[in-house]
Amino acid sequence: MKDDGVKIIKTTTWSPGPGCHGGCGILVHVKDNKVIKVEGDPDHPWNQGRLCSRCLSMTQYMYHKDRLRKPLKRVGERGQGKFEKISWDEAFDLIEQKMKKIRDDHGPESFIFHQGTGRDIGGWISMLAYAYGSPNWMFGLSGISCYTPRLMMMSITQGDFAVVDASQWHEKRYDDPEYEIPETATIWGQNLPATCPDGFFGHWYVDLMKRGTQFLVIDPRCTWIASRAKLWLQLRPGTDAALALGFIHVMIKEDLINMKFIEKWTNSPFLVRTNQDSPALLRESDLKENGSDINFISHDPASDSWVVWDTEKQTYQKNDITPSMEGEFDITLANGEKARAKTVWSLYKENAEQYTPEKVSKITWVPADKIRKAARMYAKSKPSALHWGLPIDTIPSTVPTSQAINHLWCLTGNLDNPGGNAIARYAYDVVTYPYHTGGSILSLPPDVVEKRIGMHDYGAIKDFRAWAQPDKVLEQIFSDDPYEIKGMWIQTANPIACTGMEPQKWHKAIKKLDFTVCVDLFMTPTAMLCDVILPAATFLEKDSLKAWWVPLQAIKKVVEVEDCKSDIEINLELCKRFMKDFPYDNVPQLFDTLLKSAGMTYKDLCDKTWMIPPKGHPSKPYFRYEKGLLREDKKPGFRTPSGKIELYSSWLEKWELEPLPYHEEPPYSPVSTPDLFKEYPLILSTGRRMGPFFHSEHRQIPWLREQQTDPVLEIHPDTAKKYGIAHGEKVCVENWLGKITVKALVTPIIHPDIVMAEHGWWFPEKQGKEPELFGVWDVNVNQLIPMGHEGKAGLGAPIKSMLCKVYKVKG
Repeated sequence: MKDDGVKIIKTTTWSPGPGCHGGCGILVHVKDNKVIKVEGDPDHPWNQGRLCSRCLSMTQYMYHKDRLRKPLKRVGERGQGKFEKISWDEAFDLIEQKMKKIRDDHGPESFIFHQGTGRDIGGWISMLAYAYGSPNWMFGLSGISCYTPRLMMMSITQGDFAVVDASQWHEKRYDDPEYEIPETATIWGQNLPATCPDGFFGHWYVDLMKRGTQFLVIDPRCTWIASRAKLWLQLRPGTDAALALGFIHVMIKEDLINMKFIEKWTNSPFLVRTNQDSPALLRESDLKENGSDINFISHDPASDSWVVWDTEKQTYQKNDITPSMEGEFDITLANGEKARAKTVWSLYKENAEQYTPEKVSKITWVPADKIRKAARMYAKSKPSALHWGLPIDTIPSTVPTSQAINHLWCLTGNLDNPGGNAIARYAYDVVTYPYHTGGSILSLPPDVVEKRIGMHDYGAIKDFRAWAQPDKVLEQIFSDDPYEIKGMWIQTANPIACTGMEPQKWHKAIKKLDFTVCVDLFMTPTAMLCDVILPAATFLEKDSLKAWWVPLQAIKKVVEVEDCKSDIEINLELCKRFMKDFPYDNVPQLFDTLLKSAGMTYKDLCDKTWMIPPKGHPSKPYFRYEKGLLREDKKPGFRTPSGKIELYSSWLEKWELEPLPYHEEPPYSPVSTPDLFKEYPLILSTGRRMGPFFHSEHRQIPWLREQQTDPVLEIHPDTAKKYGIAHGEKVCVENWLGKITVKALVTPIIHPDIVMAEHGWWFPEKQGKEPELFGVWDVNVNQLIPMGHEGKAGLGAPIKSMLCKVYKVKG
């Protein structure tokens, strides 16, 4: 305690507040039960005292005059802006009554639980959905196009997620003797200084740069980090898979791969039956009566016969086998039928052979010589790290694209090695944000799970993540097939201004429902349409915890702001009302249960604030696949169906998708829609990050808004000149779906044939009631992007690669 009455409290961040996915350590200055200053904690290993402007402006955020402080009930028509303040008891009673009636009349599946991006909500909203009895927990972005495609692809390829190892698992960070500085860091589709993505802190790359790491940057824009790169590839949006396959072509041709790693740890020797319409991995059950369908087949060159890979024992059923890596073989099946088979590696090389640098150059616009240089730079560096961003998710071809890029670190052995791509698990195996199906706090009976929207359309939706598929949800709200949707709980989401493509459809959908609730901190275009609005607490007004990825850390309640409640408190209260025998009486009890795998209580964690797993723990690198730390049976290998890194994916094969990576042209492009391109001759890319804002948040915060007052469109000087557009002038961005009006930002960092629009814009200072809805319809670029264009796996959307025309506003 200082003499001036100021108390300084050590805690960590998440959301609401800064909004992002980071977990920075902070020092909170409190006087008279009010936060007066927030600064970075120099002792925290994550940010080491550094802090973004969003967090530094928390005092303006928390005590803003427009912040919601009381529950609101709609008393006029939806969108009229007529609400009355009610008590929490009244709000909970009303919600309980309305939602129970919908459940009784139409079944719990008729209620959607809609969340936004990776804020501190995943565990708590899924808990509420399942306590209510609904399988329809949903992230509303078309194609679930935010990290999920990459997470899914990593999970089915190597059994775990992986991120760049920037020493974040070490308290001593870069000085830890076990750590190695990456020789090269590849940044694929992300402007890191403007964001804190996926449990990663952008400043770490500045730290690495100062320590000698060289950078390879792949981005249509010359970002801050691209301007400091040794090599920058300016590719056409949506062609990333072709570029990655071009890298793989060069790496195989020039023997830049780690063949020892590939032979030992991947499924490259497995045999694939090729003399049928859909090639398929051969299983023991194909060749042997009563053979196992989880065991795979390789060729033994010594005996010129097939040999079984025993998945449970993680070994071949013959001793001292060195299976064939390449070749084509005749096989007799169990039914006597003859079959032809090739090794995975033979098929893999054939697939990569098609993607010559010259062919890839025509697809991507990247010169062939740069493709070769970049492939060599990545593959020759020891160690080499690869960081990828949201543009990989926000294209319909996200699955083969994610697969191809994931293979780069698998082919070079840069997996779970110091300075490579470290396998990233929840710290101490504490799960607060469930990614996988079945990883939630509560579970549902199988017959209820079967009603989850989209799971029968897409195997990846069924088997990987517990979310309903948002494009199918929107479609079903209007079709009522196979059942009616009657209500929606909206929490940490703003579909009208941010996550909803074709937001006019989401507008109609919300208005069609019988009952809607929005939990937020400010009135938004989405909240304006809802029946009940609940005021949420910031991260400084709640207790919580975070384990994504490291450290495991406590978020401590520092103050209260009037009648605001945390998302966890709100949801837990309703869980107790919706579910008989709900197992948790209060928040600390829930947290203590979640922390059991760490062997501590929530109070213990608060006393420490943050913790990094010790050496030898399954959630700490390195080389865990060698030590039996990745698999439940403690055997060396990976958590995949075969126990190997699956270059040829058995999961994709199961889902009737291509098991090997490939390039797929965006649905709207100069190549796929040449006639449309004549009318709309510019590629429209959207979603670049803005430092002051996180998605659609923070537009009302003075310190942040003064950094950028209006939405802009990045346009190249030559393109601007061609269309008679000057810097700062208002321009229309238009295509066949709609148009918006924004200001031109004339800049050489963008390709002449591409324009980049910002997302998430609305104006809190404008009229909130309809038809204005805070000016969202004038500037929301999502009006130019369709729903229902998800990729073949139900994932991805054409957010990074649409077509448009741009012209100066008249008058």
